[in-house]
Amino acid sequence: MTLGEKISLLRSGAQMSQEQLAEKLGVSRQSVSKWESGKNAPDLLTILKLSEYFNISTDDLLHDDVPLSATYFEPLFKPKENVNYNLKYFGTDGFRGEANETLTAIHAFKIGRFLGWYYSSPMSGNKEPNHQTKIVIGKDTRRSSYMFEYAIVAGLTSSGADAYMLHVTTTPSVAYAVRQDDFDCGIMISASHNPFYDNGIKLINAYGEKMDDYTLSLVEKYIDGDVGYFDFEEDLPLAKREKIGKTIDYSAGRNRYVGYLISLAANSYKKMDIALDCANGSSWMIAHSVFTALGAKVHVINDQPDGLNINKQAGSTHIGALQKFVRESHCDVGFAFDGDADRCIAVDENGEIINGDHIIYALAHMLKKRGLLKGNRVVATIMSNMGFFKALDDAGIECIQTTVGDKYVHEAMTQNDVSIGGEQSGHIIIRKYATTGDGILTAIMLAEYMEESKLPLSELCAPVKMYPQTVKNVTVKSKTAVTSDPEVIAEKDKISEELGADGRILLRESGTEPVVRIMVECSSQRACESYAARLADKIVALGHAK
Repeated sequence: MTLGEKISLLRSGAQMSQEQLAEKLGVSRQSVSKWESGKNAPDLLTILKLSEYFNISTDDLLHDDVPLSATYFEPLFKPKENVNYNLKYFGTDGFRGEANETLTAIHAFKIGRFLGWYYSSPMSGNKEPNHQTKIVIGKDTRRSSYMFEYAIVAGLTSSGADAYMLHVTTTPSVAYAVRQDDFDCGIMISASHNPFYDNGIKLINAYGEKMDDYTLSLVEKYIDGDVGYFDFEEDLPLAKREKIGKTIDYSAGRNRYVGYLISLAANSYKKMDIALDCANGSSWMIAHSVFTALGAKVHVINDQPDGLNINKQAGSTHIGALQKFVRESHCDVGFAFDGDADRCIAVDENGEIINGDHIIYALAHMLKKRGLLKGNRVVATIMSNMGFFKALDDAGIECIQTTVGDKYVHEAMTQNDVSIGGEQSGHIIIRKYATTGDGILTAIMLAEYMEESKLPLSELCAPVKMYPQTVKNVTVKSKTAVTSDPEVIAEKDKISEELGADGRILLRESGTEPVVRIMVECSSQRACESYAARLADKIVALGHAK
């Protein structure tokens, strides 16, 4: 483990942003970013400060062959205080809502204005007086994405930042570009799997990870007009004359990402028939290019975006069309992506769905065979199927469970030094290759495992026997009011008692929509649906439904 990797792990374990660590050490955030990416190393005085702050010896920090001892993990991964910033706009996957209803072009402009100013200010940890802020932007194929892109670019450049435009691309490609090309941060305009009329703004830090809540709380203060917090009376200063930022076409960054994906494959796919469902979204050009370059015979559906058809009966949340295509065309495998291609759901050679639980199980075995499954464990969320947990247990693989959200999966992976984690929905993070969920990368890894093992996907995933499961969404006025209602809790507990050891019920708030989700697993599908409907009816009867 390199010095940079150790600094990153210690910082994440202490639940600190790069900005917060930089402030503690009296350096710039860019310095921390360069250490963690291996582009630079801290000086001796700073190493001594790191040693003292994290209570770790300098020898353990400096020697690559010395992993972080478990003794460091106990105090670090149980912080005494966990700050809740009570974010108003940003959820687990960015600022999301109906375009020009919940999320407007004015919001987008203000986000650009703030970020353009922030990364050149001392508040961000920047100590370079002439630092030129660089921010990279990507978008999906929604009609409103162009409106939001131009609004963000106007905000950035009017604050003096340079805006690098990747155009239509995937969320993981933005994370890759930020990390590789030393940007201050990245912005992705997408509402992921939501319908075309929704949109979202995701912020990515300089390390290619989702932005920390502290920085998001500052963005929200500016959106709400609290400029006094930043020591200004009226507004943030506007750039003038030659200080106005530039807008730069950066499609070359997207092309480098495509090259990177291709480089990860060690095998040729010349003997494979692969079907792709691009959801009329971000992956519509990239996925086809990658698998064609790897030699596969590629069949693509839902690759004609018109701004209004993204995710429309297509992609990872509407898998039926791909199942039918794989069966009728006798393909070896099919891969479906969502709107911004940060998730992947597969279809095996029989047309059966291979969800995120199956994928984590299969890829964990691949990594284990390669000697890359650190600690012999994976990370998954509480929504994963009981059959998945049982299959892992039978295979002797430990599973760390988190709350729902790939942000929390990534945090758990970083804090516990885990190689792979993800969600049943198809967000899969493979830390050796990416800092975020990447649907196309996931598809490549599955194809690699099929090619190496000479086995079909159905056999690789066969040990995971899924329990019958149902998820019911209820649109509500207040999510927290539902999950804290004593009568709702009592009904849920009563159902849980009836299910006993052979099933379970979960009630959780969506991080991206005004809904609560009821998940039930038990011995029969009919019973699952009955129990879920029973709790949903209780929520409606108590007046919570919208």
